[in-house]
Amino acid sequence: MDFITIPLVVGMITLGIYKLFDLFVRKKERLAIIEKIGDKFDSSMIENKFSFPLNFKFEGGFGTLKVACLLLGVGLGLLVGYFICYGTIPGYYNNGDYSYRTSEVIYGASTLLFGGLGLLIAFLIEMKYRKDKKEH
Repeated sequence: MDFITIPLVVGMITLGIYKLFDLFVRKKERLAIIEKIGDKFDSSMIENKFSFPLNFKFEGGFGTLKVACLLLGVGLGLLVGYFICYGTIPGYYNNGDYSYRTSEVIYGASTLLFGGLGLLIAFLIEMKYRKDKKEH
């Protein structure tokens, strides 16, 4: 797995630098918007308009469900990929003399397959919930 460390580190550093620049650009944009509307703002416009909602309702955000099903699918895909490699490639676990290409294809395919199945399951659960909510 040494072949993946360099691209992974370069990707993480690139993403960090991009997010840092994005943060500063957004801060400047927000300050410009605040300055633009600052002259037109009157404190009487928001007086007694803010209140804390006491009853919380679930409005249907399924982001956590999607991420959870995706990660479960990826984990299951890696596990299935390991068992496929262990069962089909002779000497996979003992001496390490196995075909790297074969194991890479098996791991990649099973990870993508089960990750996609996890997202499909999340979609079906979401659709069932929305259908049940419409009927009631």
